Amino acid sequence: MKLLKALIATGLFLVIFALVYFCHIYFFTVDVVFYGALLDAAIAAVMSAAILLVAPWFKSFSGFEKCQLLIIWALLGYAIAISGPTVIDRSLSFYLLEKLQQRGGGIQQNRFAEIFTGEYMREHRLVDIRLTEQLQSGTIEIVDGCVLLTSKGAKLASFGRFFRTYLLPKKRLLMGQYTDQLTDPFRASESAVDYTCSAP
Repeated sequence: MKLLKALIATGLFLVIFALVYFCHIYFFTVDVVFYGALLDAAIAAVMSAAILLVAPWFKSFSGFEKCQLLIIWALLGYAIAISGPTVIDRSLSFYLLEKLQQRGGGIQQNRFAEIFTGEYMREHRLVDIRLTEQLQSGTIEIVDGCVLLTSKGAKLASFGRFFRTYLLPKKRLLMGQYTDQLTDPFRASESAVDYTCSAP
């Protein structure tokens, strides 16, 4: 009986999450999609927990069991937030499929680099989105047109480089060939560039 009640309570959480999410995206501002979805999940979890506490039908749950449900909902909300709206919003793979559909189902393979740099960047306002996300995350700051890495950003970048170098596949399939190129994508970067800047 408790299992059934737990499933019903979780279903209630999912319904509330969906309602909060739709209200948020249609009637309120969203700074960052992922953070917005996480906020929606948190609101839904709190509302569901309140129902769990006051509804007589759920009084058979102990305090520990109610805490367990709250943790499950938080994890479920996180999983939905990161694998739902965030993936759709950020995914180049989805863009590729949508672009193929837009162009009638077929595009010449040798034109994809041109599409990604010429259309994807512009259509999805990719630079604006990523800069906004990093500003909201506190990993960068913009001073007089110069995008500067914060100490938090430097730590995150170092972690990313470490993970990419040592914990990503060394033999990854890319267009029929296995390569470790993406464990160090900067190996082919130009050494002399003219776009660097520093804080005034």
